[in-house]
Amino acid sequence: MRKLKNNELERINIEEFKRATKTPVTIILDNVRSAINVGSIFRTSDAFLIEKIILCGITAIPPDKEIRKTALGATDSVKWEFFENTINAVSKLKAEGYHIIGIEQTDKSTMLNDISLPKKSIAIIMGNEVNGVAQEVINMCNEAIEVPQFGTKHSLNISVATGIVIWELWKKLNA
Repeated sequence: MRKLKNNELERINIEEFKRATKTPVTIILDNVRSAINVGSIFRTSDAFLIEKIILCGITAIPPDKEIRKTALGATDSVKWEFFENTINAVSKLKAEGYHIIGIEQTDKSTMLNDISLPKKSIAIIMGNEVNGVAQEVINMCNEAIEVPQFGTKHSLNISVATGIVIWELWKKLNA
């Protein structure tokens, strides 16, 4: 076994990324405090050809040196936009026919491994590192999905949770 060099990985370039068919998932970041988490989400979104990231409220926006540390250029490939508040972003996507999913622990959450996806574009909402997705945003969601956890902690790091959710959605959408 030999570790591959970057030039052997046959990755697409930024222009090819922009022309590529995207995974029909938009990620909404609801007041995410850490620019490092934001950068990690950009990088994961690049890996899975995510349609777009919407940055809301206090969420850092490119160019930001902390985002650059973990995004490693993914802010140039992944389409993004900024909204002053998450409610306006969700309202816009709902009007465009998106199925809105809050990634949150609620009294009616579906476990990630048990979800079935609608045949339309999806927007997932990832919440603040301390408070999660705001209740007024949850009220606008079509459903809530929870990442199963089996230890003592009540939550995962937002970039880790986003990666897990994207992977599961990608598998289901490409089955």
